Amino acid sequence: MEAVASRETRRSGVTGQQIREEFFETRDAVRALARRTASIDRTLHDRWQEMPDNVALVAVGGYGRGELFPHSDIDLLILTPNEDTQSDIREPLSLLLRDLWDCGMRVSQSVRTPRECNQIDPNNSELAVSLLDRRLVAGDPNLYAQLHDPSGELGRNIAELTHQRHARFQDTIYHLEPNVKEAPGGLRDLQVLRWLAKLGAPDEQKPGNIEVLFRIRCFLHYLSGRDDNKLSFERQDEIARLCDGSKPEDLMRDYYRAVTSIAKLANRRLENFEARRSGLFSRFRDQSSRYSNSEFSVVHGAVLFRSPRTLESDPALAMRLFEFTARHGLPLAADTEDRLERSHEGFKTWAASQNALWTALREILRLPHAAKALRAMHTCGALEAIFPELNEIEALVIRDFYHRYTVDEHTLVTIQTVVDVRGAQDSTFGELAREIEEPELLIAALLFHDVGKANPGESHAEASRRMADEALTRVGASDREREIVSFLIAAHLEMSSMMSGRDLSDPENIREMAAKAGTVERLKLLTLLTYGDISAVNPSAMTPWRKQLLWNLYTETYNELTRELSRRVSRTAAPAEPELAAFLEGLPPRYLRIHSRKEIEEHFQLAKEAEEKGFAGSLTRGTAWVLAVVAGDRPFLFASIAGAIASFGFNILKAEAFSNAQGKVIDTFTFSDPHRSLELNPGETDNVRRTISKVLRNEVTVEKLLERRPKWKPDSHALASARVTFDNNASPSATLIQLVTQDRPGLLYDVASLISKRGGNIEVVLVDTEAKKAIDVFYVTQNGAKLNEEEAGKLADALALVAMPASK
Repeated sequence: MEAVASRETRRSGVTGQQIREEFFETRDAVRALARRTASIDRTLHDRWQEMPDNVALVAVGGYGRGELFPHSDIDLLILTPNEDTQSDIREPLSLLLRDLWDCGMRVSQSVRTPRECNQIDPNNSELAVSLLDRRLVAGDPNLYAQLHDPSGELGRNIAELTHQRHARFQDTIYHLEPNVKEAPGGLRDLQVLRWLAKLGAPDEQKPGNIEVLFRIRCFLHYLSGRDDNKLSFERQDEIARLCDGSKPEDLMRDYYRAVTSIAKLANRRLENFEARRSGLFSRFRDQSSRYSNSEFSVVHGAVLFRSPRTLESDPALAMRLFEFTARHGLPLAADTEDRLERSHEGFKTWAASQNALWTALREILRLPHAAKALRAMHTCGALEAIFPELNEIEALVIRDFYHRYTVDEHTLVTIQTVVDVRGAQDSTFGELAREIEEPELLIAALLFHDVGKANPGESHAEASRRMADEALTRVGASDREREIVSFLIAAHLEMSSMMSGRDLSDPENIREMAAKAGTVERLKLLTLLTYGDISAVNPSAMTPWRKQLLWNLYTETYNELTRELSRRVSRTAAPAEPELAAFLEGLPPRYLRIHSRKEIEEHFQLAKEAEEKGFAGSLTRGTAWVLAVVAGDRPFLFASIAGAIASFGFNILKAEAFSNAQGKVIDTFTFSDPHRSLELNPGETDNVRRTISKVLRNEVTVEKLLERRPKWKPDSHALASARVTFDNNASPSATLIQLVTQDRPGLLYDVASLISKRGGNIEVVLVDTEAKKAIDVFYVTQNGAKLNEEEAGKLADALALVAMPASK
């Protein structure tokens, strides 16, 4: 890359390597961008002398703005007076561009006449927007002067594209590994501010500290040697070290402060721009103005204080403002936010002197737009003024490759999720949410459920519970209310842990969950808290499978608490058909409990087929795909099927193994298809069946199948070792072994093979994946009983070795 950089700037007076070295020494990104832009200008100007006099070379995009990052494309517009000239310059232009590419320049060019540029459809945003940042580099200035600014209609297209881009990032700046260019508040939003200003939007305020983003992006480009804009954990570490050895957390807090400023201005400018140009928006704001009252005016769809002085003389007005927002769901006007921020210290002093704020807070949390009100309070600092404990999690980064957001943003997203599901008419969880009589207690628990993560020295659930209790005591919540919130926070991981680590068909586990919940009312609250917490981890965390698991856990625990347990097992366990009865003989009661009569009959038919073929299987789809295989018992049967499934790139969610008195094994595997290959390629299901058959007939080895998967490399920032624990008390009939390690292709196959080699029998496998972390739970027996303590310990040690991230 250094050779390319030096060739790029030969004859220009300064080399790319010199610019890089100066940047690493001074970290002055603005100067680095300006010097690279000037260097490219000189190179292009010199080489343009060979072109005809009646054409012009125009810099557009980032190059036109003079903000040419180290590995960004050099966007050029070659302007010609007419199409005939375009034909005339084709050969010399081709030679010029080839020369530029040979010099290492990444050039993106278009050739147009001024007329073509001036007639561009505003919906062709890429070229139209690039012309907003145009600048003459060389050639005919009179021809360049014929270019006109695009019409204001382009702004509508920019606004629409900006909203779409923000939606791809869940409309939040608080990503743990953000894209510094495209994410909300990033450099693209900075450009949006400038574009809208050129199209007539007011441009009174300027975002602060944008040099932080420039510096970070320069480092990203230089360190990767390409146009890389993702601020990954690895890059955060590297850049922090290069910036005076500061901590990555400090770097990210600087980043979040910078993008907060940009995002705030961008959202305001977009809103104002759309308001002035949208008839529909105007009609809505006219209708929303009817919500105005003696204290607040609704103007252009946003809330303003009626009196300019009342906030200073009456700090409680701020609480009434947030209640107004929670009731109507209207955003605060920019002037309102500014006034709240200016009066922050006065409000903070007032809030600290109040011991009955809970009455006002409780009303806010009960209203339909409570999440919007809390976000507004957070934005202007009022929430932290009331609860200083929340300052501990501001822009707090917890690296686990599973959570997408900072802790404070995750907290607000959990609340928004629960508020949204309350209004979902077609959702089972929505019905459950509407049954809650005190939603304010649920939201209060969510507000504090992770605040203890800022104290790594103790359990975050216990630290969060303690801090919440102190905070709610201070604002005047009752003993009963505090006790419920404390319970929810202390138990907020219980249901998710049960889902991922325990067999939900085991009555002992359900009884344990019921004992922890205590009452139906608390179970409902805990279920909704778990729903919100998992959903807010990242946009894909609450899969249909997890949602079904959570609902099953809720209903089974509800039945246990209400003592209305199903009697289906006893009805199914005594079939009239002798052959079916023989098939069921020897199968544990658990098999009958978790399978419907239809599923049992399907397994029975597979057993008949297996009598002739040696094995038989079926592949069906519900909330996830289910593969059922019935075969004669043999070593490594379970492991072989697991490996064959993994070879297709499927993610196993749950697996179970049963055997009957006839020596038949019923193995079922529930798995997801993340790439939708089975859905998009109907013939692929037959391929899966054929592959399973070949494995069971020993025509192909699992190792050979796994070779077709992409080569796997351990992630340096994921788990460095495998953690294996065993528990002989969690189940009355099997040893529970939990494995936590870095996920990789074929992991379950390797682990299951080892268990089989050591004489173990896998009864149930529960598989969960959190980003790059695998959390697998095995129920293992040996000779029909639990493993003894010594054998369980040896097996756990052996599994830790085979599951080591660096073992492949």
